[in-house]
Amino acid sequence: MGSQQNALTQLVSFILGASAAAVLLFFLTSATSGARFTGISNWANGTTGFDAPAADEAIPVASREAAPAEAKGSTAPAAEQQDGELERLLRAVADEDRTLIMTSVNEAWAAEGSLLDLFLESFRSGEGIAHFADHLLVVALDGGALQRCRAVHPHCYLLPAAAGRNLSDEKVFMSKDYLDLVWSKVQLQQRILELGYNFLFTDVDILWFRNPLERMSVAAHMVTSSDFFFGEPYSPMNLPNTGLLYAKSSRRTVGAFEAWHRARESYPGKHEQAVLNEIKHELVATRGLRIQFLDTDHNAGFCNNTRDFNTLYTMHANCCVGLAAKLQDLGNLLQEWRAYRQMDDQDRKRGPVRWKVPGVCIH
Repeated sequence: MGSQQNALTQLVSFILGASAAAVLLFFLTSATSGARFTGISNWANGTTGFDAPAADEAIPVASREAAPAEAKGSTAPAAEQQDGELERLLRAVADEDRTLIMTSVNEAWAAEGSLLDLFLESFRSGEGIAHFADHLLVVALDGGALQRCRAVHPHCYLLPAAAGRNLSDEKVFMSKDYLDLVWSKVQLQQRILELGYNFLFTDVDILWFRNPLERMSVAAHMVTSSDFFFGEPYSPMNLPNTGLLYAKSSRRTVGAFEAWHRARESYPGKHEQAVLNEIKHELVATRGLRIQFLDTDHNAGFCNNTRDFNTLYTMHANCCVGLAAKLQDLGNLLQEWRAYRQMDDQDRKRGPVRWKVPGVCIH
C-alpha cells in the first residue's frame, strides 16, 4: 500500500510539474449546476441559497477602503494612485453583483491575431455570453500588452509588479523575478477580494463556449478547474488547475488567499498552482474553505479527453507548449465550434457531437 501511495505521489508531482512547465514555456514564447444568469452571476455576492457562517460574511463597505498593510504595501503616492486606478476599473467593469471576469496577457499574447483576439472572439461566438466581455478586466504584464489591450478593449490594467520587465526574455524563466510576478497576480486577486469584489480569473488560452458559472455551486467559496477530476466536486483529492479560478469576496476567502501567499515561503521555487495543491487539504480542514473542483467533462483542457461540444463550457490549451501551437489548435477548435452552432438542434440531440482538430497538440 505504501509503495502504491508513493507511486501516486510521484505521478501527481510529475503531472503538476509538466502542466506548470507548459504554462511557463508558453508564457515565455509570447460544478454543481446552477441556474442561468442574466448578468455574470446572480449569486456571486453570496447572498442567495445558503446561510453562511460569520467568516463568510461579505467585507463591509467601510472596511474595503483600508487594506491590510501586506496587501496594500507602501502608502506612497504612486501606490495610492495604482490602487485608485484599480478601484476605478473595478467599479467600471463589475456587474450588479460586484462580480468581474479577469485575464492576463503579455505583449506576445496581446498582439494582433494572437491569443487575446481569439479569447475575445470566443465570447462573441459563444452561447449567450457576448455581454461578458463588458465585465472583463485585462491585466497587462508589460507596457506593450497594455498598449495593445487599450486598442481592442476598454478595461485594461497594468500589473504594478510588471512595470519595466521584459516578460518575453528567456532569462526570466523560473527566475525569482518571474515567480515574484506570478505571485503578484495572487496578491492582486486578494486585493480585489478585499475591495468587496468577486472575480472569475481565466487564462487567456481558454476558449469560452458557454457560461462556466452555470457549473459552479452557490455553496462554494472558491471554484477551480481541474487537471484531474475524480468524480467528487468537493474532494481535495482532485488536482486543481488555476487557469479558471472563481473566488467569492468574504473574510474567509481573503484569509485563504493570505495563507496561500504565505505558503510560498514553505515551497520555494514553486508556481502558485503547485503551492495551492500542496495546501488545499489544510485550507479545507482548518479554515473551512469550500473548494469546488470542476468536472473536466464541462471545463476541459487539451490534457483531457473531452470532445463533445454538447457538454463543453470552456476549453484550455494546456498540455500544449508554444504560442504558435496554441494559436493553431485553438483557432481550429473555434472554427469547429462555429460549425456546431449552425447545426440543427435535433442533430445535436442525437448524440455526442465530437470535434476533431488537426493540430500540433491535439491528435
